[in-house]
Amino acid sequence: MLDITSLARLTEAADGVAPLDESTLLAVRHHPESVEVWGDNRGFGLLHGDEMSLVVLPNERGTGLGRRLLLQAPAEARLAWSHGDHPAARALAASYGWERVRELWVMRRPSSIPLTVGEVPAGITVRGFAPGDEDELLRVNAAAFASHPEQGALDRAGLQERMAEPWFSAAGLITAWDDATGRLLAFHWTKQHSPASGEVYVVGVDPAAQGRGLGRLVTVAGLAHLLSRGVDEIHLYVEGDNTPALRLYSGLGFSHAAADTHVQYRRRA
Repeated sequence: MLDITSLARLTEAADGVAPLDESTLLAVRHHPESVEVWGDNRGFGLLHGDEMSLVVLPNERGTGLGRRLLLQAPAEARLAWSHGDHPAARALAASYGWERVRELWVMRRPSSIPLTVGEVPAGITVRGFAPGDEDELLRVNAAAFASHPEQGALDRAGLQERMAEPWFSAAGLITAWDDATGRLLAFHWTKQHSPASGEVYVVGVDPAAQGRGLGRLVTVAGLAHLLSRGVDEIHLYVEGDNTPALRLYSGLGFSHAAADTHVQYRRRA
């Protein structure tokens, strides 16, 4: 049986970018029956739902292995990711009828940029996650990401899986509450990958509470938390066409380099 996680780590060490996203890795670890894998220790294809990943070890590239893995893909594979917008993936997609349909940007912010933390508006309490917050967190997450296939489907089991990960910190899951109703208004889930690296993991705002600056409020609170932990850099993932989010993050000191682009391809009908 292939050691998917180890092969992915070898590829990441060479390329500087992980070849599998978090949801795929969690499925491999917790729900192996939900993924289909083909290939060997030189490279493999993996199907999770209708999304495909192809991973070829660096010393096996240029041998046609990626093409052979693509041609072995099940018919159910409709989407595929190229993490880091790899030129070989771009050429392979163009040759076999896969079209570029989505860009996910990585934006980065060095800790050397000053961060201004404003006052919390009256009637709102900002604090870290506490047991018992789960239902409200899932409610706001589902509402905020109703049209987002990866994040919007998060359920209690998926939440518990993520909270069991070694990076989870209750203090790093920032929540903003309406004092009058006791309802969650917004949250910012941060990640600390290492002593030097942090991430804006998920920012969600209840659609009923939009327009009140709550996204910025919890984002800044989460950044302040990560900076207090001594990280050198904070990064985030954002849709390349999400203009309001790009404006918010740029205003907070984040920037994007062309190499920090993940591309989703769709098989043409």
